[in-house]
This record gives sequence, C-alpha cells and structure tokens, in this order.
Amino acid sequence: MNTTLRDVRSHGWTTNPVPEAVALFLHGFGSNEHDLGSLAPVLGLNLPWASLRAPIELGNGGAAWFSITTPGNPESGPVEKATDAIWAWVETNVDPGTRLVPIGFSQGGLMASQLLRARPERVVAPVVLGGFVLGAPQPGDETLRGIRPSLFWGRGSEDRVIAPVAITRSSEYLPQHTSLIERVYPGLAHGINATELDDVRDFLAAEVGPQAVARA
Repeated sequence: MNTTLRDVRSHGWTTNPVPEAVALFLHGFGSNEHDLGSLAPVLGLNLPWASLRAPIELGNGGAAWFSITTPGNPESGPVEKATDAIWAWVETNVDPGTRLVPIGFSQGGLMASQLLRARPERVVAPVVLGGFVLGAPQPGDETLRGIRPSLFWGRGSEDRVIAPVAITRSSEYLPQHTSLIERVYPGLAHGINATELDDVRDFLAAEVGPQAVARA
C-alpha cells in the first residue's frame, strides 16, 4: 500500500485565501484519480477540489482503497489504513480550518463515509454514490449519534455489484447516525446518472451553501 497518495486538483485549488470547504473525489475499485474529477463541471462545482488515487495498485492504471475479500463485508484493518492515508494527505494539503466535502463512488463511497466516521468535525455534506458503510465501529460514531449530520446516499435499484448485506447494514447504520437523504434510482445499475447528479447538486447547495455550486 502506498502511504503517500497521488492526486489531481482543480485549477482553483488554493490555500491563500484559505477556503471554507474543499471537495475530495474518491474513486471506485479499479479506477483512478482521473475519473471522478470529471463530475466537477457537471455538478457546477464552485469549490476547490482534489481527486485522490487509492493506495493499492492493481495494474493497468487502476487502484483500490482495499482488497476485496468477502464482497460487501471488507476487513476493517485495511479500510482503516486507507482512511488514515487520506487523512495524512489532508493534513499535508488542506488547511486545518477548511472542512472536507467527500464525494465517493462504490469503494470511494465507503471511504467518504469513513472520513465522516473518523473525524465528524472536519466533514460536511458527504456524498456516497453506489457505496456502503463499514461494519466495524469507528471513532466518531457516538458523536454522530448526537449531531446527525446530513449525508447523501444514492444508488441504483438494479445495482448487483454491492452485496445485499452491505445495503442492509448501511440502511440500519445511516439513519441512526446521520440525517440521511437516500435516493434509489429506478433502472440504474452500478453507476451514476443525470438525475442523481442533479440531486447531488441540490444537496451540496443546501448543505454547503448556494455558492458551492452553479445552478443549471
């Protein structure tokens, strides 16, 4: 596992002046840092953003946040190591006063939830697309029970990639720890469609502020 994550960044990435929030794109298994950044213009994202490359190299340009052992039920240790790697990147590249808006797909969606569960005070408006949550307790879970921050969870009704056990676990955990906004898109498989992106744009405008996105 690489402990220093690579990234691509928006042209507006800056630490001076310090932004109130930055978006972090977290790709899925077998993809790379050049993937989800393409969503920024579709979302009309006005925040500085970075798209991170996962630490495990798979070959042929792909990477993963953790290895797949039992589908839908990853071991906690590798997931937590990947979480630590993201936080190490954040500590190097993001001002301590700037909050994170994690936007992740599939494995990256799980990592978006991990950032919230590790340090709730640093995260705002996490977006989980086609993802799920880890089964093991995390440091911020009790805090989340008390504050119930907003979280967007979108997935396709025809998604056959994410195991049912992971959907069930997430459906139990998220309403108890977040103010969940859940959307299930008819006919959508393991992917993202235009309707979902419209919903994400509305969510970011509501939770981060209208200045976070340009209206379509």
